[in-house]
Amino acid sequence: MKINKTIILGIILILFGGLLFITDVFNPIIRPITYIFLMGSSKGKDIIFFGLMGLFLILSQLIKKDIDTTRYLKISMIVGSLLLILGIALEVVFRLQMGIKLNTVFCSMSNMMSSTSILHTHLIKSILGAAITQIIGPIIQSDINTGVGLYAYVPSFAFLIILLFPILFVCIVLASQKRPWFTNLLLAFFSSCLIIGAIDGGLFGTPALVGILGLYLVYRNGYYLNLIVGAILHDDNLIEQNKSIQPPYKNRGFNEIRYLFNRFLIWFVVIGIIVLRFTVAFAGAEAEYYTVDVANPADDIDLGNITVKVISQENHTDSNKITYKIDSNYNEMKLINDLKIPLNNSCEYYTVTWNAYSYLIPQNSSSEHHTFTLDKFSYLNE
Repeated sequence: MKINKTIILGIILILFGGLLFITDVFNPIIRPITYIFLMGSSKGKDIIFFGLMGLFLILSQLIKKDIDTTRYLKISMIVGSLLLILGIALEVVFRLQMGIKLNTVFCSMSNMMSSTSILHTHLIKSILGAAITQIIGPIIQSDINTGVGLYAYVPSFAFLIILLFPILFVCIVLASQKRPWFTNLLLAFFSSCLIIGAIDGGLFGTPALVGILGLYLVYRNGYYLNLIVGAILHDDNLIEQNKSIQPPYKNRGFNEIRYLFNRFLIWFVVIGIIVLRFTVAFAGAEAEYYTVDVANPADDIDLGNITVKVISQENHTDSNKITYKIDSNYNEMKLINDLKIPLNNSCEYYTVTWNAYSYLIPQNSSSEHHTFTLDKFSYLNE
């Protein structure tokens, strides 16, 4: 494998990811940027993103033989989509096994507080986090949440889902071979987003949507993107390399209707997923009040510490739970995060029902105005 500019850039990105691990000095610069496409970026996500992107760039230069890169890119999109769908299915099975409602955020209080929901899942993250903790636990910094608190509750079949990650990784590497540098850079970026999204957030998360949409963009328009960038940068080498790529559609005898359908299909799919996300969020919202179930509570719980208005409280001695109904004039995300203070070391876990409407209006508990966006279901442990 000959050292070239793509490999050098990959090495730089990996080293930068290492710097992010040992120092926070770059956080004020990097975090506002990665926040946009990593859905509430965190230190752990940033490190993984730059490490993965650098690794993909390096491995894209590995194989010099002719292989059908388009075929492997198709497989990557299929495996990635399957991984995201199974992640949501895992959340549903988990809730059925635990006997909790689908429209709740589940917050484990074991180790560091870890949350998960159908709208923003962390179950797969908890499995990988448990493995990483076993290997390098002592050097993981306290501000990196591995989601390991959820690991004890994950359904057993989840380990089969994890097997899709190495398959996805290998397919992406094969799809990146013998491509012009620009589409290699795009594939490395979008593939890193997809893998991070599958681990943290799931199908309804921004990284997953960016990843899938990006892979499809390269699959359908990579040829034209290389031509445009090559012309803008006057990069004759990029244009020459691009000649090995077959232009999509027009050379395949597609009629205009089929051409347009294939070209814009993924946009309709992504828009459909976004609409489904908001539909699920609002359809499952409990607008009148929040229902908070606290499992195996201690005797000295006092929710008054977070200045929240408790409408009612019901003790369930048969299941060792306390159910609180809390005033809906409280931002959902703030409530979930604030509850960890009085419930720390005072319960096994707690669940909070959704209230998507709480992002549409100013909240009494804060002077800030909360605007409802796709990222507002990104909970504490990003």
